[in-house]
Amino acid sequence: MSVLIVGSIALDTVKTPVEEHADQLGGSASYAALGASFFSPVKLVGVVGDDFPESEFEFWKSRNIDAEGVQRAQGKTFRWSGEYAWDMNTRETKSVALNVFETFRPDVPASYRKSEFVLLANIAPALQAHVLDQMEKPRFVVADTMDLWIETTRADLDALLPRVDLLILNDSEAREMTKETSLIKAGRKIRAAGPKYVAIKKGEHGALLFGENEFFSCGAYPLEDIHDPTGAGDTFAGGMAGYLAAQGGDPTFADFRRAMIYGSVLASFNVEAFSLERMRTLQQHEIEERYRVFRSMSQFEVVT
Repeated sequence: MSVLIVGSIALDTVKTPVEEHADQLGGSASYAALGASFFSPVKLVGVVGDDFPESEFEFWKSRNIDAEGVQRAQGKTFRWSGEYAWDMNTRETKSVALNVFETFRPDVPASYRKSEFVLLANIAPALQAHVLDQMEKPRFVVADTMDLWIETTRADLDALLPRVDLLILNDSEAREMTKETSLIKAGRKIRAAGPKYVAIKKGEHGALLFGENEFFSCGAYPLEDIHDPTGAGDTFAGGMAGYLAAQGGDPTFADFRRAMIYGSVLASFNVEAFSLERMRTLQQHEIEERYRVFRSMSQFEVVT
């Protein structure tokens, strides 16, 4: 099955203590779409300006990403600039220019509206709800969110949660949303607010998954070199959604566990280069090999 992905498409400028790269492909939908495309065809909805490179449309086409839903508007593409500290966890936003994204209201093409799997990447909850209003009974809905929406549009986010099958957010956002210091309590509290499943990302410490009476903890793949953490969480979400769609039918909890590992594997590749450069050259056999290593690292035998 294909995955409908709706979110931001941007041109980013990223600086680390050792490198700086400007005008690179970015945005939540860009990372998520490429992550999902390793498992399922993707239908992409977003907006770009007249300065957006045509070569990116050709790249999407080569990766089985249908960009019919990407609107071209007069003006400049959404631009973001950020700088990372030495620990690669601390990031400072230097500038944000919404440009054509400021008035973006997703218009889902008629040919997309029967999509059974939907990933609402990180955009305002009201826009995520607007997308769902246009869909014809999707089988499974994944939504990503962030601290900005928790702090400024909480009512819209709360209204969205019962319409979501899987909510993805990071550890600080889960604590902010629930006012709980324990991530276990936070995950259960969020799931009780509507989503059937909740995935909490913990960066280099892995991720947690909560179901009705089920729980799974996934570590993170150990990396020696991290060049650019931008988009790792979006890649994780896209990988999960793409894998679940590829299984067809209603996902089992075993499917979710495997999807989380695949999402973590893709995120680990994503941070090995700036923007989506590592993901552009990534091959399926590399993903499967790292998945195999990841799984073997997660298993142990008690010797008595």
